[in-house]
Amino acid sequence: MRRAMLTLLVVATAAFSAGAGYLVQQGLQSGPDSMPAVTAEQGAPILALTLPDADGKPYALAQSRGKVLVVNFWATWCPPCLRELPEFAAVSRRHGNEPVQFVGISIDRTENVRHFVSNNQMPYPLLIAPPETLDITIPLGNTARALPFTAIFDKHGVLNFVKLGTLNADELEGKIRALLARP
Repeated sequence: MRRAMLTLLVVATAAFSAGAGYLVQQGLQSGPDSMPAVTAEQGAPILALTLPDADGKPYALAQSRGKVLVVNFWATWCPPCLRELPEFAAVSRRHGNEPVQFVGISIDRTENVRHFVSNNQMPYPLLIAPPETLDITIPLGNTARALPFTAIFDKHGVLNFVKLGTLNADELEGKIRALLARP
């Protein structure tokens, strides 16, 4: 009887984990058509961040005012994050001559990010933050404080789009192009 209960508990836990992983992988997304009204104030805590890069140099996200800002919360231990980073890097490179700024915020240890940076050519700043930094994403729909999580701001610093889960290059390009076309 005890072995049957243990087996049932393991199977139930595995099923729950698989379901949760599937939902995160598919991306619990929201955007202008599906998310509740987004105010500039909701994105303000992200724009107010000043975080160190892997070398300890501080970077203020507010300095990106006047540009479309793509903020991607990620970690070196997050497989979906690592899968989407090459696409983010490629899109960032394609927009290198336009008013677009990408910033990666790693919820990780400095040495892990340093190692990642030394093995990967990233065309944008990778900053380091403690796990509690994800608390600022809760009002944006990331109640699980999960990764990856992406927030995109327009040139005026107004939050336009958020997505929990991976964001592919085509979807990312579409969001950026739409914001670049706005005055």
